[in-house]
Amino acid sequence: MKTPKVTKQPAKPTKNSVAKKPGKINSKKFDTSEEKIREKAMEIFQQRIENGIYGTAEDDWLQAEKYFKIF
Repeated sequence: MKTPKVTKQPAKPTKNSVAKKPGKINSKKFDTSEEKIREKAMEIFQQRIENGIYGTAEDDWLQAEKYFKIF
């Protein structure tokens, strides 16, 4: 005996469960592309090497991300 295929229908959204579309954010704080972070990480790396400071590429990247979140 074959069992019939049951396809799940998505639940219908209720008034309270519908997410609002986010509006445009005009702040430079959120206008950070991966390329900008990459450039800043490279700058941090070069300064670190010039000063003989130990670190990793991951540390440089995280510091670059933090830089853009502050400014």
